Amino acid sequence: MLVPMRTVNPEEHARKRARILEAAAQEFALAGLEGTSTADICRRAGIGSGTLFHYFPTKRDIFHALFSDDLARNAEVCERALAADDPADGLRQVTEHLMADLADPLVPGLMAAALLQINQDEEFAELVAADELRIRATLTELLARMDPSRLAFAPDRVASWIQRVADATYLAADEEGFNAAEQLAEFRQLLTWLTGGSLTTG
Repeated sequence: MLVPMRTVNPEEHARKRARILEAAAQEFALAGLEGTSTADICRRAGIGSGTLFHYFPTKRDIFHALFSDDLARNAEVCERALAADDPADGLRQVTEHLMADLADPLVPGLMAAALLQINQDEEFAELVAADELRIRATLTELLARMDPSRLAFAPDRVASWIQRVADATYLAADEEGFNAAEQLAEFRQLLTWLTGGSLTTG
Protein backbone atom coordinates (compact mmCIF):
# COMPACT_ATOMS: atom_id res chain seq x y z
CA MET A 1 0.00 0.00 0.00
CA LEU A 2 1.29 3.42 -0.88
CA VAL A 3 1.65 5.77 2.08
CA PRO A 4 1.07 9.41 1.17
CA MET A 5 4.02 11.63 1.98
CA ARG A 6 3.39 14.34 4.54
CA THR A 7 3.47 17.74 2.92
CA VAL A 8 5.56 20.46 4.53
CA ASN A 9 4.12 23.91 5.00
CA PRO A 10 7.05 26.24 4.16
CA GLU A 11 5.69 29.09 6.28
CA GLU A 12 5.17 26.86 9.31
CA HIS A 13 8.61 25.35 8.82
CA ALA A 14 10.18 28.81 8.71
CA ARG A 15 8.26 29.92 11.82
CA LYS A 16 9.42 26.91 13.84
CA ARG A 17 12.99 27.32 12.68
CA ALA A 18 12.92 31.00 13.61
CA ARG A 19 11.48 30.17 17.04
CA ILE A 20 14.25 27.66 17.68
CA LEU A 21 16.93 30.15 16.66
CA GLU A 22 15.40 32.90 18.79
CA ALA A 23 15.36 30.62 21.82
CA ALA A 24 18.91 29.47 21.10
CA ALA A 25 20.14 33.05 20.80
CA GLN A 26 18.80 33.83 24.25
CA GLU A 27 20.37 30.73 25.76
CA PHE A 28 23.73 31.20 24.02
CA ALA A 29 23.81 34.83 25.13
CA LEU A 30 23.32 33.73 28.73
CA ALA A 31 25.56 30.67 28.91
CA GLY A 32 27.56 30.38 25.70
CA LEU A 33 27.59 27.34 23.44
CA GLU A 34 29.16 24.95 25.94
CA GLY A 35 26.97 26.10 28.81
CA THR A 36 23.75 25.67 26.84
CA SER A 37 22.03 22.31 26.46
CA THR A 38 19.58 21.28 23.77
CA ALA A 39 17.08 20.77 26.60
CA ASP A 40 17.49 24.45 27.52
CA ILE A 41 16.71 25.46 23.95
CA CYS A 42 13.72 23.12 23.71
CA ARG A 43 12.30 24.42 26.96
CA ARG A 44 12.60 28.05 25.93
CA ALA A 45 11.23 27.35 22.43
CA GLY A 46 8.36 25.26 23.80
CA ILE A 47 9.16 22.24 21.63
CA GLY A 48 10.20 18.63 22.08
CA SER A 49 13.66 17.28 21.36
CA GLY A 50 12.36 15.41 18.32
CA THR A 51 11.27 18.67 16.72
CA LEU A 52 14.58 20.32 17.52
CA PHE A 53 16.66 17.54 15.99
CA HIS A 54 14.42 17.51 12.91
CA TYR A 55 15.65 21.03 12.21
CA PHE A 56 19.18 20.88 13.62
CA PRO A 57 21.10 17.62 14.22
CA THR A 58 23.47 19.16 16.76
CA LYS A 59 23.82 22.15 19.06
CA ARG A 60 26.77 23.29 16.96
CA ASP A 61 24.52 23.30 13.88
CA ILE A 62 22.13 25.63 15.70
CA PHE A 63 24.96 27.98 16.60
CA HIS A 64 26.24 28.01 13.03
CA ALA A 65 22.75 28.61 11.63
CA LEU A 66 22.19 31.50 14.01
CA PHE A 67 25.21 33.36 12.65
CA SER A 68 24.96 32.08 9.07
CA ASP A 69 21.52 33.66 8.73
CA ASP A 70 23.00 36.98 9.83
CA LEU A 71 25.91 36.63 7.41
CA ALA A 72 23.46 35.97 4.58
CA ARG A 73 21.69 39.24 5.42
CA ASN A 74 25.07 41.00 5.41
CA ALA A 75 25.74 39.68 1.91
CA GLU A 76 22.36 40.95 0.69
CA VAL A 77 23.03 44.41 2.12
CA CYS A 78 26.47 44.51 0.47
CA GLU A 79 24.97 43.53 -2.88
CA ARG A 80 22.30 46.23 -2.69
CA ALA A 81 24.83 48.83 -1.58
CA LEU A 82 27.14 48.12 -4.51
CA ALA A 83 24.19 48.48 -6.87
CA ALA A 84 23.29 51.95 -5.52
CA ASP A 85 23.65 54.83 -7.98
CA ASP A 86 25.25 57.01 -5.31
CA PRO A 87 28.20 55.37 -3.49
CA ALA A 88 27.48 57.52 -0.44
CA ASP A 89 24.00 55.98 -0.25
CA GLY A 90 25.51 52.52 -0.56
CA LEU A 91 28.05 53.27 2.15
CA ARG A 92 25.29 54.58 4.40
CA GLN A 93 23.31 51.35 3.89
CA VAL A 94 26.25 49.17 4.92
CA THR A 95 27.31 51.21 7.94
CA GLU A 96 23.78 51.57 9.29
CA HIS A 97 23.29 47.82 8.88
CA LEU A 98 26.55 47.13 10.71
CA MET A 99 25.30 49.05 13.74
CA ALA A 100 21.65 47.98 13.60
CA ASP A 101 21.89 45.52 16.52
CA LEU A 102 23.87 47.74 18.87
CA ALA A 103 20.98 48.17 21.32
CA ASP A 104 20.09 44.46 21.36
CA PRO A 105 20.63 43.20 24.96
CA LEU A 106 21.73 39.80 23.64
CA VAL A 107 24.67 41.26 21.74
CA PRO A 108 27.34 41.14 24.50
CA GLY A 109 26.67 37.50 25.31
CA LEU A 110 26.50 36.42 21.69
CA MET A 111 29.69 38.33 20.87
CA ALA A 112 31.50 36.55 23.71
CA ALA A 113 30.18 33.18 22.55
CA ALA A 114 31.18 33.89 18.95
CA LEU A 115 34.72 34.97 19.87
CA LEU A 116 35.19 31.79 21.89
CA GLN A 117 33.84 29.64 19.09
CA ILE A 118 36.13 31.28 16.53
CA ASN A 119 39.13 30.05 18.51
CA GLN A 120 38.00 26.42 18.58
CA ASP A 121 35.87 25.92 15.48
CA GLU A 122 37.70 26.31 12.18
CA GLU A 123 34.55 26.18 10.04
CA PHE A 124 32.90 28.91 12.09
CA ALA A 125 36.07 31.01 12.00
CA GLU A 126 36.12 30.74 8.20
CA LEU A 127 32.48 31.86 8.00
CA VAL A 128 33.18 34.95 10.09
CA ALA A 129 36.43 35.75 8.24
CA ALA A 130 34.71 35.52 4.85
CA ASP A 131 31.99 37.86 6.05
CA GLU A 132 34.52 40.40 7.32
CA LEU A 133 36.38 40.27 4.01
CA ARG A 134 33.15 40.79 2.04
CA ILE A 135 32.19 43.80 4.13
CA ARG A 136 35.72 45.25 3.91
CA ALA A 137 35.75 44.82 0.13
CA THR A 138 32.32 46.40 -0.19
CA LEU A 139 33.27 49.39 1.95
CA THR A 140 36.53 49.84 0.05
CA GLU A 141 34.85 49.75 -3.35
CA LEU A 142 32.16 52.23 -2.31
CA LEU A 143 34.75 54.58 -0.83
CA ALA A 144 36.88 54.32 -3.96
CA ARG A 145 33.92 55.54 -6.00
CA MET A 146 33.69 58.68 -3.86
CA ASP A 147 35.94 61.75 -4.09
CA PRO A 148 39.29 60.36 -2.81
CA SER A 149 40.59 63.84 -2.00
CA ARG A 150 37.97 64.22 0.75
CA LEU A 151 38.71 60.94 2.53
CA ALA A 152 40.82 61.01 5.70
CA PHE A 153 42.91 58.10 4.38
CA ALA A 154 43.05 55.82 1.36
CA PRO A 155 39.77 53.93 0.72
CA ASP A 156 41.06 50.62 2.09
CA ARG A 157 42.28 52.29 5.29
CA VAL A 158 39.00 54.13 5.83
CA ALA A 159 37.18 50.82 5.33
CA SER A 160 39.48 49.20 7.88
CA TRP A 161 38.82 51.92 10.45
CA ILE A 162 35.06 51.70 9.95
CA GLN A 163 35.14 47.98 10.71
CA ARG A 164 37.47 48.41 13.68
CA VAL A 165 35.37 51.13 15.26
CA ALA A 166 32.17 49.14 14.68
CA ASP A 167 33.69 46.01 16.25
CA ALA A 168 35.07 47.95 19.21
CA THR A 169 31.69 49.57 19.80
CA TYR A 170 29.97 46.20 19.97
CA LEU A 171 32.64 44.83 22.30
CA ALA A 172 31.98 47.73 24.66
CA ALA A 173 28.24 47.04 24.78
CA ASP A 174 28.46 45.21 28.13
CA GLU A 175 30.34 48.02 29.87
CA GLU A 176 28.60 49.87 32.68
CA GLY A 177 26.89 53.01 31.47
CA PHE A 178 26.94 51.97 27.83
CA ASN A 179 24.42 53.99 25.85
CA ALA A 180 23.69 52.63 22.39
CA ALA A 181 22.13 55.85 21.10
CA GLU A 182 25.11 57.94 22.18
CA GLN A 183 27.60 55.44 20.75
CA LEU A 184 25.74 55.35 17.45
CA ALA A 185 25.73 59.15 17.26
CA GLU A 186 29.49 59.24 17.86
CA PHE A 187 30.05 56.48 15.30
CA ARG A 188 28.19 58.56 12.74
CA GLN A 189 30.31 61.60 13.58
CA LEU A 190 33.46 59.52 13.03
CA LEU A 191 32.09 58.39 9.67
CA THR A 192 31.53 61.99 8.67
CA TRP A 193 35.14 62.80 9.55
CA LEU A 194 36.58 59.69 7.87
CA THR A 195 34.72 60.51 4.65
CA GLY A 196 35.56 64.21 4.76
CA GLY A 197 31.91 65.13 5.03
CA SER A 198 31.03 63.06 1.97
CA LEU A 199 28.84 60.87 4.17
CA THR A 200 26.40 62.43 6.58
CA THR A 201 23.96 60.35 8.57
CA GLY A 202 20.92 61.29 10.54
